[in-house]
Amino acid sequence: MHRPTPNYPRFHLAFPVTDLAEARRFYGDFLGCAEGRSSDSWVDFDFFGHQIVAHKVERAAMQEATSDVDGHAVPVRHFGVVTDRATWDRLADRFRTSGVSFVIEPYVRFRGEAGEQATMFFLDPFGNALEFKAFADIDQLFAT
Repeated sequence: MHRPTPNYPRFHLAFPVTDLAEARRFYGDFLGCAEGRSSDSWVDFDFFGHQIVAHKVERAAMQEATSDVDGHAVPVRHFGVVTDRATWDRLADRFRTSGVSFVIEPYVRFRGEAGEQATMFFLDPFGNALEFKAFADIDQLFAT
């Protein structure tokens, strides 16, 4: 699979699915996306060097789907950007100072593990969920 150069910006896209096995067949087997980290409720895929995440939800929840991640109700329908950590820290400070109401306050997950990342979520004025994240080591974007 084609991957951008290490310093090339990458996008992150999360989306709801009702069947992780079918998501693995389509994104993994059919499209050839390598699988990264996963749990019983979500799967990361390397989509041409970008990170997409299929979150399993009940069919009735497809519209307002959330997924339990580290005890947070993460909005499944969200988009965001992966930055370097210094940029992420500056953004987190600016967002806090400007009074952003976070859906998920800035924090670090997988600390000391493969894929360690800082993350935060908030809504745009239209209710779209945005995630800003930064990896301790960008080469671990798809680490398992």
